[in-house]
Amino acid sequence: MSSKASSHTPGQAEAARSHSVLPGIGLCLAISVVAMSGQAVEERIFSHPYVEALVLAILLGIAVRTVWSPGARFRTGIAFSAKQLLEVAVTLLGASLSLGAILASGPLLIGGIVATVAIGITASYGICRLLGLPERMAILVACGNAICGNSAIAAVAPVIDAEPKDIAASIAFTAVLGVLMVLGLPLFVPLAGLSDNQYGVLAGLTVYAVPQVLAATVPVSLLATQVGTLVKLVRVLMLGPVVVAFSLIAPHLPHDQSRPAGTAVRKGRLSFTKLVPWFILGFLILASLRSLGLIPDAAVQPITHLAGFLTVLSMAALGLGVDVRVLARVGGRVTLSVTASLVVLVAISLALIRLLGIA
Repeated sequence: MSSKASSHTPGQAEAARSHSVLPGIGLCLAISVVAMSGQAVEERIFSHPYVEALVLAILLGIAVRTVWSPGARFRTGIAFSAKQLLEVAVTLLGASLSLGAILASGPLLIGGIVATVAIGITASYGICRLLGLPERMAILVACGNAICGNSAIAAVAPVIDAEPKDIAASIAFTAVLGVLMVLGLPLFVPLAGLSDNQYGVLAGLTVYAVPQVLAATVPVSLLATQVGTLVKLVRVLMLGPVVVAFSLIAPHLPHDQSRPAGTAVRKGRLSFTKLVPWFILGFLILASLRSLGLIPDAAVQPITHLAGFLTVLSMAALGLGVDVRVLARVGGRVTLSVTASLVVLVAISLALIRLLGIA
C-alpha cells in the first residue's frame, strides 16, 4: 500500500497527466497539419484561400469522428485542445489590434459600426429563437454573423458554456456562408451602385474573417481593401465587450434538456474572474499594450501566427467531438437561421452606408 501511494508524487501525477493529454493533442495536430496544407494548396492555386484552415480543420475532425470514434486515451487531449488552447489563442489575438488606427477613422463611423454589431446580434438572436434554435446556439450564430464568424463563435462558446455540437454546427454553416459571401459580395458593386469606398465599408461590416475581407475586396480596388480592413478591425474589437457582456448573462441561461444532470452553470454569486474570464482580460490587456506601443511590430506577426495555429488546433478538437448525426438533425434550421441573419446584416449595413452619407 505504501509503495503504491509513494508512486503518485506530485511530479509523477503531473507527468501522467501530460502523458494522457499528448495522444489527443497529437491527433488534433495531425488534422491541423492536413488542414493548413490544404489552405496552402488553395493559396498556391487561387492566390488566396476560399476555405481557411480553421474551417478545414473542423470539417476534417468531423470526418474522422464519422468513421472512427477516438478512444479514452485521446479524450483528455482533445478536451484540452478544445478549451484551454482555444482560450490561449483568444488571448493572443489581442496583440494584433491597435486602438489608434481605429480611433483615427472618426467617431461617426465607429458609432455606426458599434450600432450595426449590436443590432445584428439582437436581430440574429431573435431570428434563431424564432426558428427554434436553443439559446446558446442562437447566441453563437448571432455573434458569428455580427462580429467575426468562426473567431467570435470560438471566443463566446467557452463563456456561455456552449455544447460542442452547437459550436461545431454554428461554425460549419457560418463557414459555408462565409465562402459564399466572398464569392457573391462583389456583385453589390454594380447591382447597388456602390463606390469603392462604400463597398469597402459593406465588406468590412458583413464578411466574417479578415482574410475573407481581403479576398472579397482585392478584386475590386486597393481603396476597398483598405477601408474594408479598417472597418473589419473595428468589428473585431467589439469581440471583447460582447464576450464580457455574455459572461454576465451566461449564469442565467437555461441549459438544453439533453445535457446530463449536474452540468448546469451555477447561478450563485460569482467572482470577478468568473464574470470576466481570464482569456478575455488577457485579450484586452494585450490590445492595450499594442495600442501603447509596448508590443513591437516585429512581435505581432509571430504572435498572430501562433494564435491562428492554436485556433486551428482547437477547431480540429471541436470537430472530433461532434457526432455528425446530431449535426444533420439541426442542419436545416441552422442553415436557415444563419442565412436569414446574414441577409438582415447586409440590409443593416447598406442602410448605415446610406444613413451616414458615405460617398
